[in-house]
Amino acid sequence: MRYLAEPIILSALKRGRAVEQFLGPTHGSDRRGVSYVEVRPVQGTYEVYLHSVLDSEPQSYDLDSLPALFDSDEEDFGLLVATTIDPAAALDAATDRTGAVLERWVNQSMAGDEYSDYVSAGRPNQASDGRPWPTPLSS
Repeated sequence: MRYLAEPIILSALKRGRAVEQFLGPTHGSDRRGVSYVEVRPVQGTYEVYLHSVLDSEPQSYDLDSLPALFDSDEEDFGLLVATTIDPAAALDAATDRTGAVLERWVNQSMAGDEYSDYVSAGRPNQASDGRPWPTPLSS
């Protein structure tokens, strides 16, 4: 099973493990990209990062290895969109700021599998569950 149930997500975050979610296509000027959101535990807080990377013909589906879509020093690490002291609040912030869906969270570094599926399916206009791709507020 690829997706994590909410209790597993919260448990992972409390144990210091990050979770991610592939958000689908995004655009930057004249370049095609994809975005994903990450919730990362950091010294007693939970940080929510939005990442936008170039969608080309990847040699690897490791989203961390793809070049940033936007030319900015900040994008090398992601755009911090929220910091909370509670893991559930971090998930809520990810939903509010990036359009993340509770049912699509995966373990850290597994969002690349979602990207691989997206590319293999011909870059569809909607997610595999039939919902439209989210439009992050911070993109």
